[in-house]
Amino acid sequence: MKLNHRCLAVAALFASLQLVSAGDITGKITLKGTPQPEKDLPLDPTCGKIHPTKKTRFYVVGKSGELADTFIYLKEGVKGNAPASDKPLLIDQAGCEYEPYVAGAVVNQKITVRNSDPVLHNVHVLPANPGNKESNVAQLPKSKDLDFTFPTEESFLKFKCDVHPWMYSYVTILKHPYFAVSGTDGTFKIANVPPGKYTLEAKHRKAGTQTIEIEVPATGSKEANFTLEAK
Repeated sequence: MKLNHRCLAVAALFASLQLVSAGDITGKITLKGTPQPEKDLPLDPTCGKIHPTKKTRFYVVGKSGELADTFIYLKEGVKGNAPASDKPLLIDQAGCEYEPYVAGAVVNQKITVRNSDPVLHNVHVLPANPGNKESNVAQLPKSKDLDFTFPTEESFLKFKCDVHPWMYSYVTILKHPYFAVSGTDGTFKIANVPPGKYTLEAKHRKAGTQTIEIEVPATGSKEANFTLEAK
């Protein structure tokens, strides 16, 4: 039996809707307990004038325990690998600080490091995974951006400035784009996740990890909240 043009059109539309169906994961990270007070940084005179806080930022916590700089990602359940994003991840050196402090990227995605400061920095990449290459490059004030790519997954890959040893940025490299970093209000959103069952993990450099099982709907959003403990 032959299908008429109308049936074919309906089938094609249904198939296209299946391809684009995706849900979001939203939630909030809360810190339980009181972390140790942040420490004063050994700032030189120039950085002392431009650094925003003069303190470490091990825990960035709101009045009600909202925890920033937590990396949330799909640990298990993602099928296949994603191509590298055409949009680079930008890490800026501003106020003698790396911004963002915590970020994520897909394998082989370009990571661009910029020096917006009036001082010399150096970008020392210190991977723990031997599949990713260490490098150490000086970067003059307002000079050309530096580009990096990493072919292997790694948790909290470290960018450091040896000139100013308090300066760090931590980038987690994944094979897929389903990750987020919590903001200063503790909230996060992972958008356009294919429907299905996953293991979702929240990782903080000082407060540790928490893992939950989650099922993402074909449309709409799924809420997932985490509570981590101060160490």
